[in-house]
Amino acid sequence: MASVAVIMADPKQSEERFKQESVALPKELDKGSMCEEIVGSSGALQKVLSLVSKVAPTDATVLVTGETGTGKELIARAIHRQSRRSSRAFVSVNCAAVPRDLIASELFGHEKGSFTGALQRRLGRFELAEGGTIFLDEVGELPLETQIALLRVLQEHEFERVGGTRSIRTNVRVIAATNRNLQVAIQAGTFRSDLFYRLNVFPIDMPPLRQRPEDIPVLVEYFVDHCARKVRKSIQGITKESLDLLCAYPWPGNIRELQNVIERSVIMCETENFSVDKTWLARQPLATEPKIPPDLSENLATQEKAMIEAALRESAGRVFGPSGAATKLGIARSTLESKIRSLKISKNKFQTLR
Repeated sequence: MASVAVIMADPKQSEERFKQESVALPKELDKGSMCEEIVGSSGALQKVLSLVSKVAPTDATVLVTGETGTGKELIARAIHRQSRRSSRAFVSVNCAAVPRDLIASELFGHEKGSFTGALQRRLGRFELAEGGTIFLDEVGELPLETQIALLRVLQEHEFERVGGTRSIRTNVRVIAATNRNLQVAIQAGTFRSDLFYRLNVFPIDMPPLRQRPEDIPVLVEYFVDHCARKVRKSIQGITKESLDLLCAYPWPGNIRELQNVIERSVIMCETENFSVDKTWLARQPLATEPKIPPDLSENLATQEKAMIEAALRESAGRVFGPSGAATKLGIARSTLESKIRSLKISKNKFQTLR
């Protein structure tokens, strides 16, 4: 079972270390797998880790939201590792990677002969995770019929294999993650509101890398050291120009993109000083990015504004707190504040409504 380590580095020390033209890599960096590490000490990350420490000892269902590449699975693993279930299995399922007609079988198993190709009984991921934790990544991609089955698991703690007639009791903690706006999906009819509220017992919103820039130097150190060891190269420092370039870039692909750029740069590096080709960080959208029709974009924004205003009306203009609009919508306070600003919503006009 994978472990999760948290490396806390003083951002002031990192900044001082990088003021020189060529920065020496520290020798004490953790040598564990970069895929199993949470690296950083920013305030935004510390808030997330504080939430992890609070919810981990419980059996509460957790919904981790955030952009792609922000490390949602790492947070799920950290919760599992700090829980009472840590000695049992951690089973991860990418709901978007499994064909829609097979996802129910993947999660709940199937009986022999239940469909063409079902030559024998197969245990699903929930049975494999018995007593432990199941992580449902990209949960927003589940088809509606599978959402109903998942809702039954969360409500009744039981399920049936595909083609089966016997209910199977389950004792599994569910942690789900998505980079989609599930409130918009609910409005569009592609995600069940009752399932959302069952999943959103304890929400954790992962900040994008651009909101924790002080973590970039530490992440660069870590990834350069790890990648260099992997390809058996000796890299002793990082050019200040490259570090400034990496710190200034907005990282739309977040930590995953940073990791990929550094690994590619290490492979190409022919000296002891690490450097990055600035053309790899061109600030332009990918040609393959889907274009959202203006009318659809405006419609979604209108729907989102209406939902936020309804929540503010119910909460008399309060954004946070147990009865605040953020809680009602199931999103982080910072996310809601950002949306209120971008949608030009006035909170004041709701504060007198009771």
